[in-house]
Amino acid sequence: MSNIVIGIEGLVGSGKTSICRELLNLIPNSIVLHGGNLYRGAVYALMCSNESISKDINKIKENLQNIDISEIMKKLKVEFKLENRETVVYVDGKKVDEEKLQSEKASMAVSMAGNTADNSNLFIYLRKIIDEYKKQYNVILSGRAIMEIYPDTNYHFFITASLEERVKRKSIQYGKQIDLEELKNHIIKRDKLQEESGFYKEYEKTIKIDVTECENVQESTNKVYKYIKM
Repeated sequence: MSNIVIGIEGLVGSGKTSICRELLNLIPNSIVLHGGNLYRGAVYALMCSNESISKDINKIKENLQNIDISEIMKKLKVEFKLENRETVVYVDGKKVDEEKLQSEKASMAVSMAGNTADNSNLFIYLRKIIDEYKKQYNVILSGRAIMEIYPDTNYHFFITASLEERVKRKSIQYGKQIDLEELKNHIIKRDKLQEESGFYKEYEKTIKIDVTECENVQESTNKVYKYIKM
């Protein structure tokens, strides 16, 4: 039997990454390809290399207007590597910590970039990476615009949860004292940017999973796993 590709998309803060990692325990010979982190790596590298963006992420729009994001990756030497069954991001030969990629500031910058930059060549690049990994592994693909990146995805899941639940989960993720109303507005803004970028589309094969009432990641993952036939 040939290997499969399982796409996991969803709303901001719905638990996509946690579900992907839990699926590693259920799907044999599998890896998680964090497609969104490659994009985050490119935007993070741009922020680090550009002082004006680092100080004011709103300036990312003028810097990325109609710019090919894959060209930024080449210029700033952003790449994927596989470690412990998950892809990690390197910039100029140095591994970027997950905490930096997932920070509140980086997340907002990524949402803005997705609504501004030209992603077509990045999608082609990711498709080639997926094809290479699929030769050896079952690929659990996390990210945005999965059906555009890889139309032959075997399963396409879209994870949802109530706004209140997503605020709660994000506040736990950031692990610090945070203004919940500010975080709520942050998520609403990111949702709007993602939708405007066309990243919340549903397709004929999309399976929508609401995890609002799930008490833990195992429950959320089981709601996804029951649809997967190996």
